[in-house]
Amino acid sequence: MHAVAIKRDFIARHHLTGDDRGEENRNHSHHYVVELQLEGEELDCHGFLVDIVDLEAQLDAQVRYYADRTLNELPEFAGSNPSVERFALILCDVLSARLETPAVRIMTVKVWENDNAWASHSCVKQCST
Repeated sequence: MHAVAIKRDFIARHHLTGDDRGEENRNHSHHYVVELQLEGEELDCHGFLVDIVDLEAQLDAQVRYYADRTLNELPEFAGSNPSVERFALILCDVLSARLETPAVRIMTVKVWENDNAWASHSCVKQCST
């Protein structure tokens, strides 16, 4: 199995809803780090699993969209708690739909909200090669 990964960082805000979580219920910022990893068994004729330039462009577009914004105010978080787990799920779904990756079997997005805490979500894709 081959794997390719990239990461980016940005600052965004959120506040948790529902149960009393103290300071987490107040609007605050995180220095998020997003790691995007793709895995597959086959390389293309150039020896690549994916076009890393396209991978970087798509992740950069998502970072630009979320940077310096409040997650609670975005439509994809409407009616839900903007947890780091949900953030990883949303990013994985969006990137999986936007990336042309025929040889990729598994896409994993890991979102770090600080140096010690992260959540991830993996999308299993149907291989078309």
